[in-house]
Amino acid sequence: MTEARARLVTSAREIGDRAWNACANPDGADSPHPFTRYEFFAALEESGSAVAETGWQPCHLVLEQKGAIQSLMPLYLKNHSQGEYVFDQAWADALERAGRDYYPKLQCAVPFTPVTGGRLLGRRDHIPALLQTGKTIVKQLKASSLHITFPLKEEWQMAGEAGYLLRTDRQFHWKNEGYRDFQDFLARLSSARRKTLKKERALVQQTGVEFEHLTGSAITEAHWDRFFEFYTDTGSRKWGHPYLTRDFFSRLGNTMAYQILLVMAKRGSQHIAGALNLFGGGILFGRNWGSIEYLPFLHFETCYYQAIEFAIARGLNKVEAGAQGTHKLLRGYMPEETWSAHYIAHPGLARAVDDYLAHEREAVAENIDELTAQGPFKKDKFEKGE
Repeated sequence: MTEARARLVTSAREIGDRAWNACANPDGADSPHPFTRYEFFAALEESGSAVAETGWQPCHLVLEQKGAIQSLMPLYLKNHSQGEYVFDQAWADALERAGRDYYPKLQCAVPFTPVTGGRLLGRRDHIPALLQTGKTIVKQLKASSLHITFPLKEEWQMAGEAGYLLRTDRQFHWKNEGYRDFQDFLARLSSARRKTLKKERALVQQTGVEFEHLTGSAITEAHWDRFFEFYTDTGSRKWGHPYLTRDFFSRLGNTMAYQILLVMAKRGSQHIAGALNLFGGGILFGRNWGSIEYLPFLHFETCYYQAIEFAIARGLNKVEAGAQGTHKLLRGYMPEETWSAHYIAHPGLARAVDDYLAHEREAVAENIDELTAQGPFKKDKFEKGE
């Protein structure tokens, strides 16, 4: 790595789409991971969603050789812990009670996106240098820490070898076991769970709601206007302040439309709810949802069952339904481990967090085992009554 030069850049635009996407998608896949693409980061930053004014100051780390960017770490300097989905507020409180500042901190992440994917992009042999340089930047910027959230497992393991603290959590993902259609999926469930899902779907259908699956050029600015209304209504009640601006959705639609699935729930001529999904690499990622009217089970239908139907129709391998939510388990979404890595400069806090994380990893693994045993699928293919 003696020939490589590391530097920080203040925007995705400064890196450019060609260099960024060459690092994010070195194999040139036709349907790459949507959340590591330049277009997604550029939409976040240029729309004013992930910028210094919102507490997400871009300072992406790049490694260059012979003047060309070879690898990068998407990086943000932050003065809060919002929009991350890996919770470190207790660590912040502990350090501040000790008379030290936890903020600013550095965050290697896709803002507002709890989706596993590459975080150390580019050449694999550059990963140790990215990790070590990240630790150096913490000291240079007088930050407290560097947090790499939702990396690939291999990146997580390499971060551990580089002295980062290792954390695990879990999400709920639906896997396509070669289902022919939704009915085929239902047939794999236990009798009780199958009846429950059928009842939930029937109750939504009885309200007269119909669903549109919009992708590519079928998504118009009028659709984004309506979806943003749903998003802000729900986001205001959930977080107090929605993270994404209206301009973000237009930019996303202009640059990534053919990796977007917008599910819109319609009753009569009126759209009343919607769910934003992105897809790539054989996976459908559920991201944002909103509604302006409460109907029982509308959320489950719009976000989970419609996603399954689309995945089966497109031959996708998996649906990742976002963070948290044990209610997803009973609807066919099974627990999966997720990862994060953390470098904390303060030795005392690092020791305390390291001890805590060792116990937490054990608890997460036990929880995944327990939840898997409670899953909705038939335990015996000859289940009574089937």
